[in-house]
Amino acid sequence: MIPQTRAGRRQLILNILGRQSVRSQAELLEVLSRNGFDVTQATLSRDLVELGAVKVREGKTLVYAVPGQGGDRTVRAAPAPEEVSSRLRRQCEELLVTARASANFVVLRTPAGAANYLASAIDHADEPDILGTIAGDDTVMIITTGARQSRALASRLLALAGRVNAEPVREPPNPLDPTSRHTDDDTNVVAQTMTPTRSARD
Repeated sequence: MIPQTRAGRRQLILNILGRQSVRSQAELLEVLSRNGFDVTQATLSRDLVELGAVKVREGKTLVYAVPGQGGDRTVRAAPAPEEVSSRLRRQCEELLVTARASANFVVLRTPAGAANYLASAIDHADEPDILGTIAGDDTVMIITTGARQSRALASRLLALAGRVNAEPVREPPNPLDPTSRHTDDDTNVVAQTMTPTRSARD
């Protein structure tokens, strides 16, 4: 949920203009209202100016656009869904080094200085299971809605990068199921948690 603050409102405007084509302030006011923000046109005008929003041509119409994120400040209209998917695939192919899932996190490694570009592509992909991303210099941390979603996302990003031979992400074994097979990592965990206690003579 986005807080009812000026910063929250402006972030929502950035999200809207980055994901859909908006032709007028009246149209943007309507979208904001549907998301719980009722503002005046004067307030919206100030927001658009301070966000650097301008109108650009999209086909035969003019739509609002804002500067890009992740180091790319070029003003562009909201991309079409197929363009978003193509951009994410391209960024994964060029920048994704590794992807590892742990609980509701996915940690991605990139070449030095490239994390922001990959994080921006992921943000714009509008994946429903992603709550947010944090980018450093060569690392992107993705927060997801759960452990299963993290494993699925890591596999999907690796597939986009062309890692078709990457080892599949396995479901963790059920400790209550005697037929469940343990991987080497699982065996190590069991060994650490089930170390036999010493006898009184020791």
